Amino acid sequence: MNRHGFRDINDFARHTSWLHGFFADWATYGILLLAALLLIGWWQARRDASPRRMAALLWTPVAALLAVAINQPIVHAVNERRPFVAMPHVLTLVHHAADAGFPSDHATASGALAVGLIIASRRLGWLAALIAIVIAFSRVYAGVHYPGDVLAGLLLGGAVALVGTIPALWFGERAVLALRRSPIAPVVSAAAARDAAEEDRESQLVS
Repeated sequence: MNRHGFRDINDFARHTSWLHGFFADWATYGILLLAALLLIGWWQARRDASPRRMAALLWTPVAALLAVAINQPIVHAVNERRPFVAMPHVLTLVHHAADAGFPSDHATASGALAVGLIIASRRLGWLAALIAIVIAFSRVYAGVHYPGDVLAGLLLGGAVALVGTIPALWFGERAVLALRRSPIAPVVSAAAARDAAEEDRESQLVS
């Protein structure tokens, strides 16, 4: 079924050459959109002075890195050959090394980022989930993964982000509150940045 699903999508790709550039770019650079949403979420949490939201956003990239790290021994243990290696005459739209492909690292990171963003901000999170799905599909469309590779990656990344949420938020909120009393407070609070600027102006006037 995994191979049949891949062949169906690969045949679809052969007949939609006008989509090749679009999905090749998504397969390569789509994850940068998730990084951009993460920055937007951080800016909003910083503006709103929400320790919980900031903690969730700080946890999200950590979850993505942790999920990809957990993924590595699974990839090596399963050692699944990529479709362009295992099957002849596969259409591939992006260059990729002939390493093992299950689960997909791109999908794993995307799943973790999407779930983390859903926890931090529903509006940004559901947009991130849509982007993650398009990234996953694009990796299959581009010929470098089977459908099962990206599905497993999305589930693994999402599970890591979700399971780590409770301890991450507990520690993260306390860390954010502590950072608000530190010299780098403006990183987590726009109000702290304004207060620091006001203190600088007052000190300059006094001097």
